Amino acid sequence: MLTRLARLTVRHRWAVIGVWLVLTVFGAYAAQKVSTRWAQSFSVPGKPAYDASQRTLKAFGVGVRPPDVIVFHTAGDATKSKAIADAMQRAAATMPGARASSYFSTGSLIYVSQDRHTAFEEIYPPGPAAFSKGSGARQMRVAAMTGLPAGVTVNVTGHDPLEEASKHGSSSGPSVLLETAIGGLGALVILLFVFGTLPAVLIPLAVAAAAILNTFTLVWALTYVTSVSIVVQFLIALVGLGVTIDYALLMILRFRDELREGNDGESALDHTMTHAGRSVIISGSTVMVGLLSMTVLPVPFIRSMGIGGMLIPAVAVLASLTLLPAVLAVLGERINRLRVVPRRMLDRGQPEHGAWGRWARLVLRRPRAAAAAGLVIVAVLAGLGTQLNAGEPQLSNLPGGGTAIAGSQMLSDAHISPGVMKPLDALVEHGERAESVAARLRTVPGIVGAAAPATWHRGPDSLVESFAAVDGGAPGIQVIIDRTHATLRGTGATLTGVAAVDRDFLHALFGSFPLVLALVVTLTLVLLTRAFRSLVLAIKAAVLNLISLGAAFGVVVFIFQEGHGSSLWNIAATQSVAVWIPVLIFAFLYGLSMDYEVFMLTRMREAYDQTGSTDKAIELGLARTGKLVTSGAIDPDVRLPASVHKPRLRSQGARYRTGGRDHPRRHHHPCPARTGSHANARPGQLVDAQLDACRATHPRARPDSQPRQTRRIARHDGATIQAWSRFRPTLLPTTLGSPRSRPAPMMTRAWSCGRSSRPMPPNCDASI
Repeated sequence: MLTRLARLTVRHRWAVIGVWLVLTVFGAYAAQKVSTRWAQSFSVPGKPAYDASQRTLKAFGVGVRPPDVIVFHTAGDATKSKAIADAMQRAAATMPGARASSYFSTGSLIYVSQDRHTAFEEIYPPGPAAFSKGSGARQMRVAAMTGLPAGVTVNVTGHDPLEEASKHGSSSGPSVLLETAIGGLGALVILLFVFGTLPAVLIPLAVAAAAILNTFTLVWALTYVTSVSIVVQFLIALVGLGVTIDYALLMILRFRDELREGNDGESALDHTMTHAGRSVIISGSTVMVGLLSMTVLPVPFIRSMGIGGMLIPAVAVLASLTLLPAVLAVLGERINRLRVVPRRMLDRGQPEHGAWGRWARLVLRRPRAAAAAGLVIVAVLAGLGTQLNAGEPQLSNLPGGGTAIAGSQMLSDAHISPGVMKPLDALVEHGERAESVAARLRTVPGIVGAAAPATWHRGPDSLVESFAAVDGGAPGIQVIIDRTHATLRGTGATLTGVAAVDRDFLHALFGSFPLVLALVVTLTLVLLTRAFRSLVLAIKAAVLNLISLGAAFGVVVFIFQEGHGSSLWNIAATQSVAVWIPVLIFAFLYGLSMDYEVFMLTRMREAYDQTGSTDKAIELGLARTGKLVTSGAIDPDVRLPASVHKPRLRSQGARYRTGGRDHPRRHHHPCPARTGSHANARPGQLVDAQLDACRATHPRARPDSQPRQTRRIARHDGATIQAWSRFRPTLLPTTLGSPRSRPAPMMTRAWSCGRSSRPMPPNCDASI
């Protein structure tokens, strides 16, 4: 099928390129249109705290977004300062529709420090949460400062102001365009060192751009069917860039290898599609399975990421199997022109004769030592991975500076609980008395105070505000929330607030994670067993991927959670990672790391079918994919060749020798390969090939490239016959346009005369 697709693409190359160009232009238009249709909520339907927050939003217009905290400090008694009371009213007025609470609206001392020098006001912003909404902290502070007497200090802090401070005042992170540009620049640098020629460098980036923009088209259509999270746009850009460039690397490297072997452009493309194209399909399937598994989780935000994310590898595979071959067919050997790096850095000769070949042979000589070294490294990292803290960071760990950090420090200096920045609110319904609920909340261990503001009533509903003794992101908050739930049971009140909703989100996300893990592993086992025709290899691949995934979590903990080197990415450590990041890492990285294993094992299997030698298959597979894997992932892995050191695979190929080393090459020679008297040849018997007449007439077989030895292995044990030759080095032009010494290409084509175990019939045509 892939061969037919390759030939169809070559035949209609310009039409294929034209269609992709039109679709890509439309994709740029779709990317602009979809920017207004992203969903920006993190809903957790069916969870009590989330459902209560939605009812609170409907009844009071607030309750979804965390409050801003206005902190005042004075040398006198803050509870007797009319200037501070007026400043609080001015601050609340800057946000129409907001709900505010303070000592002056409740008479409760929970809003004042014990020495009464520090007081704070809670201001709940109205409306639903969104990435694009700012905290309004600057306007609040300006309004509060107006008319304040000297000696009174005011700062605005809280969850949203602190997050903005950590992002240098912005309410949102880098744009998707900037993220893509940074990723593309990094890919460009890698591709320059991998290929060294301008066409080969630009093709992967062009195919990635086409895949990304066309994915936006599909996602735009998807937004009319279901809500799609705004995070999907970053997923499309960065994941699309990564997988498409990986697939392009695989295809282009294989295409150049085929050209180096003496194939013409069309034959090289046929072989590329047959072998590398199959790997692309398998790899894309594993990535799709990983991302699609997120739809099992009962969180709409994560489900939309799974559905939208699944489209990325699908379009990347389609572009790699249609657009990329069409471009390669147009360029042909011109892909190796326009050198942009020094000649000494270009890849020459067979990979197995270079550094990767030497590394593969070293690993094969010491498989146990290589495996032990790899396992020690991943074991250490996986051990760190067990310390992963997925959840909201404690606000005291957020980096940055300015008034938000100063306000947080003012609270800390006054010995006011950090829980005031993420209050635990209770929605009291059905006419129940708010004061009695507040009184019960004050009895909960871990709650430092509760109040029922008189203005927080709407019909039969009312709100009660309470503060935990710890930060809403601290490990101890779950115990306090559980106690509060138990205390409110039977009162007609439901616990809500940002801290409680965060815990609901955490439970919904990780409660179903074992099901996701089982689904992904099962489906990938089925795919890989079908691809490799070996259950052992499939199980080995799944186990190694899980181990490497644990090591990846260890890297996340070491760098981004604990902060060892996170400054290189301009990210400060917060002692935690976003709650959905581990799930996304698992879904994507499991499939992506499987890509590299598929690339290597597919090449090893192909080499084994040719050579019949497990050791040689490992050597050739690693040598020919090592550059690809390290270029695509920058993560060399010596455990793989050691772990597959002794698989027992069936061979359909021939065992051969060239120059004292097993070396599969598919060279094409125009001369026929006459077999001599081969009718009685036994499987594996060497038979002289009579090529003298051909050498005398064909320019590629003249005496300057006469072989020192011309022998052939005649194999007709039911499948094929293969012919091989060893030649003196001769000066021949290379695919890079410069002459160098390499073995002259001669034919080594396999042919079939049926699958009979009888001796080869005399009339079997053994010519090329």
